[in-house]
Amino acid sequence: MKGKLYLIPTTLGDTEPLEVMPISVKKVVEQLKHFVVESEKSARRFIKKITPTKSQASLELMLLDKYSDELETRNYLDVCEEGISVGLLSEAGVPAVADPGATIVQQAHQKGIQVVPLVGPSSILMVMMASGMNGQSFTFNGYLPIDKSERKRSIKELEKLSKDKNQSQIFIETPYRNMKLLSDLISTLSPNTRICVACDITLPTEYIKTLTVKEWKTENVDMHKRPAIFVIHG
Repeated sequence: MKGKLYLIPTTLGDTEPLEVMPISVKKVVEQLKHFVVESEKSARRFIKKITPTKSQASLELMLLDKYSDELETRNYLDVCEEGISVGLLSEAGVPAVADPGATIVQQAHQKGIQVVPLVGPSSILMVMMASGMNGQSFTFNGYLPIDKSERKRSIKELEKLSKDKNQSQIFIETPYRNMKLLSDLISTLSPNTRICVACDITLPTEYIKTLTVKEWKTENVDMHKRPAIFVIHG
């Protein structure tokens, strides 16, 4: 029997893991020693928090980030051939969604290794749940361009797509540029287009609000350096 690849969700911030995910996640982490991780530091912190008695010295952590060597990552699931299961951890939220882990999941399918996704917080799904926008049709667009003119052009294109297809458009930004992005949205979009801003999801400081562009012009919110996600609907 081959080992399995478990897709293990992590918290979106400094919250107790079992407040936002089921006990089944803890039980799986307790069983595993091999993990593919986006950040060794955050992975060790999460594993210690959800399974305090687990030996940190026993962990085999394999790094998967934008600097990882493709030839090396091809061997990450070799232990599954020996019947040993592996856990895939994102730095925050669910693995393989807006996350480099998708390449490991693809390898698992190619090698005939069973993929087991576990339940946990996903900022993309949670913001759609809370936005009041079209949850039947939506697209996650990742990061918008950094260049100001390109970003405004992209914002207008997403607004048109939203209107034409009745489709909600989701995107994220680097936390220290959140306020600049919100300012660009307000200055670029039509007055009646709705914007949902969500930051610190699942944390005590959670903030989620949907308003029209016209209404956002009189709203005061400080999102500087807070993890945030945005949705628009024309």
